[in-house]
Amino acid sequence: MKTNGLAILRITAPLSLLLGALLWPATAPAAGLNVPPAAIEGLDLLYAGNPDKALDLFHGIEAAQPDHPLGYLLEAEARWWQIYCETCEINWNMIDAWPQPRRAADDSYLVLSDKVTHLAEAQIAKSDSAEMELYAGLGWMLRARLLALRNERRATAHAGVMGRERFLRCLQLDPQMADADTGLGIYNYYVDTLSAIAKVLRVFMGIPGGNKQDGVRQLETAMQQGVLTRVTARFYLGKNLRNFELDYQGSITVMTPLVAEYPQNPVFQLVLGDTAAKLNRRDLAAASFGAAERAPVSDFACADRVHAVAEQASAALAGNTLR
Repeated sequence: MKTNGLAILRITAPLSLLLGALLWPATAPAAGLNVPPAAIEGLDLLYAGNPDKALDLFHGIEAAQPDHPLGYLLEAEARWWQIYCETCEINWNMIDAWPQPRRAADDSYLVLSDKVTHLAEAQIAKSDSAEMELYAGLGWMLRARLLALRNERRATAHAGVMGRERFLRCLQLDPQMADADTGLGIYNYYVDTLSAIAKVLRVFMGIPGGNKQDGVRQLETAMQQGVLTRVTARFYLGKNLRNFELDYQGSITVMTPLVAEYPQNPVFQLVLGDTAAKLNRRDLAAASFGAAERAPVSDFACADRVHAVAEQASAALAGNTLR
């Protein structure tokens, strides 16, 4: 069953961030991304398990700068983790968010992701900048990851193609914009893990190839130097090492600092516990599942899902079946 699960994961999840590339002439370099302190404070609140307080800050950024994409990007990020939590389950002996049919709540998330892209592209049309190229790329990435979760492969690929184009342009304008490495790192890693059949289809669709080693390097850069996406980069690198490399110790090494920084985040705890169980590190797994179950979660649907998954995982651990 485990092999079948990985096979399905290699077909569905990698298509989540298929992105494409164009080349543009270079302009004057910039110097990294600067965001208001409220953005960083809100992200810390979000990942620490306080999405309601985080959303208050994000809405404040939207009100102060209604024509800037940042506030809407941050609100979409908060909505994404809510969706991820509500979709999390044990399938093919692995805790993750697995593809499910579209939900009514998806529409508001996609409206936000599209607004991020449209506002950024409107600014680019007036005056190109690395900052707005980044936001445009992140808007497409927001869209791609939800469509992938809904198993809408063609639409996912289109969003990915547009996103990669923006990330490449961003780094061309400013090589210090490490947040762009998150999108490119996920793309490079996933495309290189496609099945043989999917790689043939990729060629026919005109989607550029990727390199797994480059993807790991880019995610490592982003999780160390990123401003908005350092947590996303670390989380996906940890998951990739678990899901595709079966490098459970490597995944634990990557995920442990994230859990240490945000111990009340139930999703991070569930993923760490699942990985620890695969190494038969029962104490760590049990502690992580217990922490997930005790975490204060304000969203009822997310709380119910966390409790159900944590209880199931704990029972499987006791029966030595979650490996």
